[in-house]
Amino acid sequence: MTALTALAADTPSLVQSVDWLAIAPVVITAVVGVAVLVADLFVTERHKPVLGWISVAGLAAATATLLPLRAGDRSTFCLTADPEACSYVADHFTVVVQFLVLAGALLTALLSVTAVRDTRMPAGEYWFLLLSSAAGAALLPASRDLATLIVALEVASLPAFALVGMRRGDRLSSEAALKFFLSSVTATAVSLMGVSFVYAVTGSLHLTQVADRLEDVPGQLDTLAMAGVALTLVGFAFKTAAVPFHFWVPDTYVGAPLPIAGYLSVIGKAVGFTGLILVTVIAFPAYSQVWGPAVAVLAALTMTLGNAAAVRQSADRPNSAVRLLAWSSVGQAGYLLVPIAAAAYSERDQIGSTLAYALMYAAVNLGAFAVAALVARTKPQHRISDYRGLYAEHPLAALSLAFFLLCLAGLPPGIIGLFAKVTVFQSAVDAGLGWLAVLMAINVVIALYYYLRWTALLFRAPEGAEGARARTKAPWPVAAAIVATAVTAVVLSGAPQLVLRVASGSLFTQ
Repeated sequence: MTALTALAADTPSLVQSVDWLAIAPVVITAVVGVAVLVADLFVTERHKPVLGWISVAGLAAATATLLPLRAGDRSTFCLTADPEACSYVADHFTVVVQFLVLAGALLTALLSVTAVRDTRMPAGEYWFLLLSSAAGAALLPASRDLATLIVALEVASLPAFALVGMRRGDRLSSEAALKFFLSSVTATAVSLMGVSFVYAVTGSLHLTQVADRLEDVPGQLDTLAMAGVALTLVGFAFKTAAVPFHFWVPDTYVGAPLPIAGYLSVIGKAVGFTGLILVTVIAFPAYSQVWGPAVAVLAALTMTLGNAAAVRQSADRPNSAVRLLAWSSVGQAGYLLVPIAAAAYSERDQIGSTLAYALMYAAVNLGAFAVAALVARTKPQHRISDYRGLYAEHPLAALSLAFFLLCLAGLPPGIIGLFAKVTVFQSAVDAGLGWLAVLMAINVVIALYYYLRWTALLFRAPEGAEGARARTKAPWPVAAAIVATAVTAVVLSGAPQLVLRVASGSLFTQ
């Protein structure tokens, strides 16, 4: 008995303590999602809208729990033999991305309250899927091992497939969901193969341990390690809509309910960029010569093809407004990739520029989709020409959309868009990627054409009978989403140092 006691004393404890505050944003979102699904069984059809407001309240509560985490010094689910190797880390990087994800999901929920009621989508399933996807998206930035990263990626993605196809009987919706699903599953399978190669070489899944062991890989395993690094990036590149993994974007955005299209354009991209940053900058710095040039080429192709396709959108074509926003999001993804590529040539703090740009992009792009949701109430064809004379009908909505488009273009008074582009441009120059900086500048000029063309259309006189069109009242949840995004964009433009602080700060503790 004494020998057993002594042996137990010498054996490290496998029992881990859980920091419940650190994981609160993810747990609250997931618990509310399950609660909404169960409540749907007992709530009558008349009271189904209550489920939406419960979801909104849950996302607001999850976002509020980020306040005590702002110090960025918490971690949990760590190895007992190596306390530095943790599966969940709530550092500054995690808190910033979780704020972006949960606040974006909250705005999506506001837009969805009206959409679910008007299109008669199944409320319980819709809110459960949205909250489940948001929980996975919030888990991903905190994940610090490859297994948790892949699980979080799939938890964020799988509900999104169902959300895209939620409009029953709609051929475009079903086709978009199937295309999104099949292409995403293929990308994930390739990533899992890459993870298995990395594990075979390093014997670990924790990002910090993988980074240490890749520093000294035996020569006979070097090719396997390079293949694992390259293949692991594929799944995350797919979620960012980087070329050539972008082909699902236009059709998916058109077929999805409008709030979900906005959700995918912001939160879906945040998931991809977060995973890409974690695996490249934390796990694979030893192989920066592999992923650095690859990401730089992806950035160049993505911004060029996205802007070229956006320019070609015809104003009178059905769904042209959604397609323009879809191709614009592809072009913007190219800008977001630039600091990640730059991190391979300088230092990992360069990725702060990606987060700074992502914060600006999230606010203004969700705002643009909120205005699109308002316009679609009377003009469901989603054509760019439908926005002609919007100022005469909804002055505040028109001014907000104009401001959002100017922010995306990087023109005053959208100062935050200009500053965000400058930080990205500077990261490329500082890393010695002059060719990429020049290509980015050319693409910014190209993008001015379609952003300014749409902006000018808002203030033109309505054509024909539309000039006498009566003003329609905006549902207050949609109006609240427009106001919230507009105020955020204006505040950031008035105090760009709030976002620039993210760009220049140290984000990782582990």
